[in-house]
Amino acid sequence: MRDLVAGVVALGLFLFALGLISTLRFHRRARERERRTLIAAGRRVLAEIPTPDGLALFVTDDTCFYWNGRPIAKKTVRRVRILINGVPLATHAAPGHAPDGRGDVDPAAAGYPQGIVHDRWDVLIGTDAGEVLVQCGSIRERVSQELARAVFEAVKAEMEKRDAGAGNAAIPAR
Repeated sequence: MRDLVAGVVALGLFLFALGLISTLRFHRRARERERRTLIAAGRRVLAEIPTPDGLALFVTDDTCFYWNGRPIAKKTVRRVRILINGVPLATHAAPGHAPDGRGDVDPAAAGYPQGIVHDRWDVLIGTDAGEVLVQCGSIRERVSQELARAVFEAVKAEMEKRDAGAGNAAIPAR
């Protein structure tokens, strides 16, 4: 009798494991399909950011960044900040748009955990139309920090490229 119960439990665990494997495979294939669709549309994934609902993608193409389906026109980006627990760690601003004291995120209003829990890493992108907060999370082992830095560096590099091109266009040809 004891062997029969152990066999049934083992069979149940085996079926449970098969269910988990098929679920993981389904989600992986869905992510691959989404990635192929983005690449076919001329976009590139800069970061896969874990959210409570799954993975959110920070994506770019020639004219825009995309966060949660919202386009952020590259030509309108005026400043970018990397935040830790809502406090700016690094800032890059376009010429004529010096960083001001505004733009810090109130940790309580943004839903940050209170106390000594995890450091929350985010990127705040300031545009002509307003600000976009890219929430990179609070995962341990520097994952969130690396995601936030990847987003920050990509936006900063695009701003520098755009501003260098604008600077060269302003120099009269001889």
